[in-house]
Amino acid sequence: MPKIGSIELPEFPLLLAPMEDVSDPPFRALCKEHGADVVYTEFISSEGLIRDAAKSVQKLDIYEKERPVGIQIFGADLDAMLRSVEIVEASAPDIIDINFGCPVKKVVCKGAGAGILKDIPLMVKLTEAMVKHTALPVTVKTRLGWDQESIKIVEVAERLQDVGCAALSIHGRTRVQMYKGDADWRPIAEVKNNPRMTIPIFGNGDVSSPERAVEMKEQYGLDGAMIGRASIGNPWFFNQVKHFMKTGKHATPPTLKERVDAARRHLQMAIDWKGETLGVLETRRHYTNYFKGIPNFKPLRTQLVTSDTSAEVFAALDEVLPTYSDYEMA
Repeated sequence: MPKIGSIELPEFPLLLAPMEDVSDPPFRALCKEHGADVVYTEFISSEGLIRDAAKSVQKLDIYEKERPVGIQIFGADLDAMLRSVEIVEASAPDIIDINFGCPVKKVVCKGAGAGILKDIPLMVKLTEAMVKHTALPVTVKTRLGWDQESIKIVEVAERLQDVGCAALSIHGRTRVQMYKGDADWRPIAEVKNNPRMTIPIFGNGDVSSPERAVEMKEQYGLDGAMIGRASIGNPWFFNQVKHFMKTGKHATPPTLKERVDAARRHLQMAIDWKGETLGVLETRRHYTNYFKGIPNFKPLRTQLVTSDTSAEVFAALDEVLPTYSDYEMA
């Protein structure tokens, strides 16, 4: 069974990926309830933390029911990263994760996220310093390389393990690819099959169905799957994967009532955590998937994603069951 430091995990654990404005406490709670084995916070700027920026500090909120939970930070300045570790430790996470994979321009242009893939020695130096600075297990999330010509992920993985990295999650694309094209899991399998490697290697990118998760496990031999986009508005995905792995059959999809109940809970938790305005705004991205596949749902979906008050959103959710009572989720 894979372990992150002293944290014991089940065979082929499923991890909720850190996603900006998605992997917040309300969504993490729902994913945890529905089978996620490890959850990660949204990525947090080390510079924001040491400046005490309100948005960064709020992302440190974690709750007992989430454990094991990792807080993910990004940055390229050694002093800022080390100071942020001390701030993160005060929230008592189980894991500290370093983001060396975010491809977004505003992060990359500062040499952070996937930008650090242009400077592997700095990537290793930062990881080593952070490992030495905390007793918590330090893990890394990264990509295959900056571009197709600079993929050295087997060597990079060895160097990160050598300086104390406790686990590695690898997205099967380069920074140049962003989220385009298909994720290539073959280089991730090369890392896993390297006899020098002893830490868990988790695959990320295009785990879009239970079958793909099985492929990652059986064909590529990875230790677990980190799931991102497939879980948005679909926290049931984790247990659906587990059911398929156990039985070879697809789980019964959630009923329309279960979907409405989850959407209502999600919105209420988001409001309780972030307040009315942000709570309403940041749950919008989930509604399309919560009600995916329902014929002629566009009018209600439009109402859900354009309403500015929770009262309007709850009113729209109240209309779902009466309007689509004859529809069975496929």
